[in-house]
Amino acid sequence: MAAYETSRAAPFGAISIFRFVQSLSNVGSAFSAWNDARMTRNALGKLSDRELDDIGLCRGEIEMIGR
Repeated sequence: MAAYETSRAAPFGAISIFRFVQSLSNVGSAFSAWNDARMTRNALGKLSDRELDDIGLCRGEIEMIGR
């Protein structure tokens, strides 16, 4: 059985394009995580003090959620 192996360099600009797309993906992921934390803080902010106490939080701890 014969084995044929080639090693070629990536086409011009392929690595730069890959890194650009990867950075866009990272920005999208960071924005999604920020938005999820924002929505959670908003939902917790609408709860009463008694409801927050039931889940073991106080109003001052809401801003720490998601950080």
